[in-house]
Amino acid sequence: MKFAIVNGNRTEAAKSIKGICPSCGSELIAKCGEFKINHWAHKGTRTCDPWWEPETEWHRSWKNNYPNEWQEVSLTDENTGEKHIADIRTAHNLVIEFQHSHIDPEERATREKFYRDMVWIVDGTRLKRDYPRFLKGKKDFRKTDKQGVYLVDFPDEIFPANWIQSSVPVIFDFKGLETIDDINDARHYLYCLFNKRVGRYAILAEIPRKAFINNSIDGNWLLRVQNFNDLIRLKQEQQKYIVLQQEQQSRLSKVKYRQRRGPLIDYIDKKQFSNQFKPKRNGRR
Repeated sequence: MKFAIVNGNRTEAAKSIKGICPSCGSELIAKCGEFKINHWAHKGTRTCDPWWEPETEWHRSWKNNYPNEWQEVSLTDENTGEKHIADIRTAHNLVIEFQHSHIDPEERATREKFYRDMVWIVDGTRLKRDYPRFLKGKKDFRKTDKQGVYLVDFPDEIFPANWIQSSVPVIFDFKGLETIDDINDARHYLYCLFNKRVGRYAILAEIPRKAFINNSIDGNWLLRVQNFNDLIRLKQEQQKYIVLQQEQQSRLSKVKYRQRRGPLIDYIDKKQFSNQFKPKRNGRR
């Protein structure tokens, strides 16, 4: 954890001080070493949030884009009384969860149901194969009439399987903490996989890093996602209408074909068909 309560104030970990967990009220120990970022930890292996994962520099770097009071916000499940700590909860009630380690699909779905208005940001640098696989698939992305938005066929071959069925937007960060001098490198962008489909295609948006941060701070992100989902819903309805029209046209064509044939042609066709299977006779009768 980044913050503990010390003398009534949210305080970052430092040597020789003790704090209180803002979520469960138990004592926290300041962990300040050379190899890990300074953080607070519960005594022993105990943690008050079963969803909590060890924090990396990548987590901390993302959190620092937001005001301190939006970081590590404790929320209570009204049904179970269980408390969970959101990485970021903005003044507009958007929850942002930064995920570095592997996550079980069941836990992912439970967290999405609990937080509702949320977005995942996934560390795409954790596994070495993830970015090369994405870069290979990127060549086949289909452009749309909206700049930076693509249709993706077979998303399970491009993105980690755990995230394909997410019910909320998932943003992949393939840059992480790396410094990249090439301004045209694709990793400067974030890649948002939406939870909607158009036909068999997944929908992916290429988003400038600063644009996402600014939109999530000023409250425009939730509005943009809602508008985008409305647009996708409209396209889905249009797609269904086109398919329905094609099916109706196909059935109508078959009816007209039968009507044009008439009984005489049907009789000739049957005769020709049956003659194909008659045994040939050799010689005269």
